[in-house]
Amino acid sequence: MASLRRIKKDIEYLVNEVIYDCYIALYFNQEKKDEIFGVVEDAVALRNELVEMANHPAEKHNKSLVKKHYAFVRNELMERIDGLFEKLSDVVNGK
Repeated sequence: MASLRRIKKDIEYLVNEVIYDCYIALYFNQEKKDEIFGVVEDAVALRNELVEMANHPAEKHNKSLVKKHYAFVRNELMERIDGLFEKLSDVVNGK
């Protein structure tokens, strides 16, 4: 099982990558500033939500449920980060 510290570092790293890409896109697409900042706001909200989920597993005394909870947090992280990258791509490409 991965440590809580590692999960939090992964959350921070991936959200920071999304935000970094947003600022790169903003540099080249000043006219889409509001949409790009919307993606940044979604990324920050995702970070706060996932850190909250990681800090407070539902059943602390049952190791099996805790392990499943952290697996869910990891899967949720990957799916929603992919969604944010797709949303940024759609904004930049004008879809």
